[in-house]
Amino acid sequence: MWEWKNIYRGMLMGASDVVPGVSGGTIAVVLGIYDRLIEAINGVFSKEWKKHLKFLIPLGLGVGTAIVLLVNLINFLFENYPIPTQFFFLGLIIGVLPYLTHKAEMKRTFGSKHYVILVIGLVIVASMGFFQTSETDPIKNFTLSTYVLLFFSGFIASSAMILPGISGSFMLYVIGVYSTITLGIENFDFTIIGIVGLGILLGIVSMSKIVKYFLENHTSATFALIIGLVIGSVFVVFPGVPGTGAMWIVSFLTFLGGLLAAWLLGRVEYK
Repeated sequence: MWEWKNIYRGMLMGASDVVPGVSGGTIAVVLGIYDRLIEAINGVFSKEWKKHLKFLIPLGLGVGTAIVLLVNLINFLFENYPIPTQFFFLGLIIGVLPYLTHKAEMKRTFGSKHYVILVIGLVIVASMGFFQTSETDPIKNFTLSTYVLLFFSGFIASSAMILPGISGSFMLYVIGVYSTITLGIENFDFTIIGIVGLGILLGIVSMSKIVKYFLENHTSATFALIIGLVIGSVFVVFPGVPGTGAMWIVSFLTFLGGLLAAWLLGRVEYK
């Protein structure tokens, strides 16, 4: 049976993938489909490939639709209302944590080594907030080396994207091609979209195999790392202290909106 409900799930994941600092994998966790997503990506190469495609195709349609439709809106919000927008996603990320700890059965399964792994994951992602990004104006002159860069940028970003807590968009920002790729999407530049898309596809397949292995063979340690990655992303997304009283109020309200969105999604998906 086709899982058409995944279109809306994919749209939520796609919207988050546009935002530097927020991971589509994080949204997959709060939607309760992360394990299923990893299983389906790997299952495409099995005898049950038809069943898994019925899960992935609607999800992919949702992701693609959201990226095309929302890239302008997300860019507008970040350019004009960056702090309230980031506080919304901050609330969304923090709202994911209760579902993650519940899924991991943290109190029952975690020992001291798992908390060490959690801290390592936290530090890895939090340190990204201190990276000096090399983001520049969109690339105008394209050469073979430019297209190679775009391909590997898509590969690296999607490998990060499949992990909750690591933002593929932020990786593109660090590499310096975020504005080039988003402009290519806005202008329907199919050369850029195709090359980056191929890199993304190969990256997702490669990383999903690695994640599947660790989820099956080192479940608690994998969840410890994922929880650490998600907590670490809070430091990446945090925009700093609002400068005015009005901005404090607006940011607090958008933060509550993010928490509420995570709670509502969790209630719907975990009912």
